[in-house]
Amino acid sequence: MSSTDVNCGEGGGAYTYTNLRIASIFVIFATSAIGSFFPVLARKSKWLKVPNAVFEFAKYFGSGVIVATAFIHLLSPALGELGSPCLSPAWQAYPYPLALAMLSLFGIFIVQIISFRWGMAKLAKLGIRPDVHGHGEHLDAANSPDGASDGEKITSDVEEAQPEQFDDSAMAQVMGIFILEFGILLHSLLIGLTLAVDPDFIVLFVVIVFHQMFEGLGVGSRLAFLRLPPKYNFIPFVAALLYSISTPVGIIAGLGIRSTYNPNSTTASIVSGVLDSLSAGILLYTGLVELMAHEFLFSNEMNKASNGKLAYALCCMLFGTALMALLGKWA
Repeated sequence: MSSTDVNCGEGGGAYTYTNLRIASIFVIFATSAIGSFFPVLARKSKWLKVPNAVFEFAKYFGSGVIVATAFIHLLSPALGELGSPCLSPAWQAYPYPLALAMLSLFGIFIVQIISFRWGMAKLAKLGIRPDVHGHGEHLDAANSPDGASDGEKITSDVEEAQPEQFDDSAMAQVMGIFILEFGILLHSLLIGLTLAVDPDFIVLFVVIVFHQMFEGLGVGSRLAFLRLPPKYNFIPFVAALLYSISTPVGIIAGLGIRSTYNPNSTTASIVSGVLDSLSAGILLYTGLVELMAHEFLFSNEMNKASNGKLAYALCCMLFGTALMALLGKWA
């Protein structure tokens, strides 16, 4: 297949369904906001009473969504974009998408290791002994010869001791959410750009509506479980808003440049492929380590849970993975 057959020119954005493409800005904003804001509002507000089981479902369902997004909606398209016949043969000489995803994965890992070690050292100076999960216990209580009695619970979170201070535990949570959001926002912007110019608009639009809502539930469920000092409770709402507007912003940008923007062009393929690859590595790390490992392997709650609860959590996660993977058939 020649580069001419796949439209490798600089122009070529579709001008069909213009009114519907404009309407998609508001529709996708609404569905993204529903997905991302609902868990946060339900958890933080007093007037919206939602059973805890709903939160549990959203949390594990969201973990599955994030992992499927990394593999099916980011890494797979990146392989196609950087393997495009519009690109120089040099791009096919090496699996660059996999290498870039690996690079971003290890990059995030190293950044978190450095941050974690810095945080542990700072907590130790405050008289807190950090454990491997980012919490800690007061040294005086931990060094007591009798230990804590059955009726006592050693404070294991600096946030409880200093509720107004933005401590290292809170900072670690915000950093984790920032990493997750960074990967998802890049992906959402690219989705918006594609939706604005793609000739197969109708099918893509329907799929992206569900895609953004499910992904929003994944993001929102993580935001809802952030444990922050009261004065920083605005952070989950700001993060949910950023997610909600990311795809609409991409659509607006795409509509503005569709006379010159062709998603199959050489430049667009390289930019999209590189960003998708880097985002895939970020979401793979977040999904496998921050979500799956922490929620299942390193969670005291899950370690003590019944086999039934464990099976339910796994089914919720796999359900989220399956739905998001199925959407990959169309987008």
